[in-house]
Amino acid sequence: MPDHFNIALARSSRRLRLDTLVKLRWLAVLGQSVAVGVVHLGLGFPVPIAACVLLIAASVWLNIGLRASFPMSHRLGDRAASGLLAYDVLQLGALLYLTGGLENPFALLFLAPVLISATAQPPRHTFVLGCLVVVTASVLAFVHQPLPWSAARPLDLPPLYVGGIWVSILLGVVFTAVYAWRVSVEADDLAEALTAAEMVMAREQHLSQLDGLAAAAAHELGTPLATITLVAKEIANAAPAGSALAEDIALLRQEVDRCRTILATLTSLDEDSGPLSTFGLRQLLEEIAGPQRPFGIPIVITIDGEGDEPVMRRNPSVLYGIGNLVDNAVDFAVSRVALSAHYTDQRVVIEVRDDGPGFSPEILMRAGEPYITSRGRNRERVAGVANPDEAVRQGLGLGLFIAKTLLERSGAQLRFANGPRDEGGARITIAWQRTVFEARTGADRDNSLVHWDPIPKLFRRQPV
Repeated sequence: MPDHFNIALARSSRRLRLDTLVKLRWLAVLGQSVAVGVVHLGLGFPVPIAACVLLIAASVWLNIGLRASFPMSHRLGDRAASGLLAYDVLQLGALLYLTGGLENPFALLFLAPVLISATAQPPRHTFVLGCLVVVTASVLAFVHQPLPWSAARPLDLPPLYVGGIWVSILLGVVFTAVYAWRVSVEADDLAEALTAAEMVMAREQHLSQLDGLAAAAAHELGTPLATITLVAKEIANAAPAGSALAEDIALLRQEVDRCRTILATLTSLDEDSGPLSTFGLRQLLEEIAGPQRPFGIPIVITIDGEGDEPVMRRNPSVLYGIGNLVDNAVDFAVSRVALSAHYTDQRVVIEVRDDGPGFSPEILMRAGEPYITSRGRNRERVAGVANPDEAVRQGLGLGLFIAKTLLERSGAQLRFANGPRDEGGARITIAWQRTVFEARTGADRDNSLVHWDPIPKLFRRQPV
């Protein structure tokens, strides 16, 4: 399944469910019924009860019709959801027309449909709905039935007060829509970025599984291949020298030897790069730097420390995370990238440095957040892109976020900074407690990554 399809599926899951709007409208029906009943029957104020009941009944029949026509798990399209919310605005406006217009304190409920739209609808739909609310409120400020009140003590609100209510509704619509939209956008960005990260790690897991399958196939095929080798040798001894059969047998033995070489290579791949392999710190850095060397930017590796060099098990999250940071450094570097490591008995620290322009202030303040990007040019130049400026703008800003998330899940702490003024460039420091760096197995970590919870605890409400 293509990655863009998975992300589009995650976006569609943010659409409003029909069940949500139906339940909210039932709540509105209940509130409107109680309000009209209390004012008319409890307080004895004059209310056009027949018209009010007719408007409330329209919402009841609409809910019944929606429940009969669609399953409650149905997710509405943008236009359908906007249409239902627009109905709620007009129905509330009609009730307010019968009960005092903006003089009615329940005019504040105009904000509810706009808030719902801003959390799940595109901005243009929310803008249209907000304009509908403002137009409806403006009409009600001048055209409405009298506010239900005691005939013995009539209530006459001054126009200036009614104008203040209109301004408060206008400001409330704008502020509520913008605030809810920003919160919704950040939640969508985070969900999409985490979906992308999960797909990346799923591919890494598949590669690790292929290594294991290759090793298993090599071991299983070893016995029959040895038998073929033995039989071919016996036939070669029995065949007349210089005959056509002898040539065929020689070719057969040559191909058998080739198969044995391939199987030996598969076995060595499992031993050197399988999910249960271990390697030292230098080997880790060399493996990370290897894919980046063809792009023309030298990568200098330095290691120093106290005591024995730390050894870790293969961890796709660490390999991908640091590899992505080195990839970014190569993109922005002018002449070199430095990949250094320092270790003690307590800590393991890896630092990625380049001599490029460094982080801009706005990027540095939000480094590691999704969809924050400022792509470099080296890779586009090597790849032969005709318009580097256009290629720069195509970055999604997910790489740094995914790398930071994966490394933090491995127990690392990251720090983003710029180098001294005389050196320049960006510096990213990744630090682990040595016991954490060496203790976790690649297999355990891989399983936890492929099935990770897409909503970090930091963003989960407590309690749910």
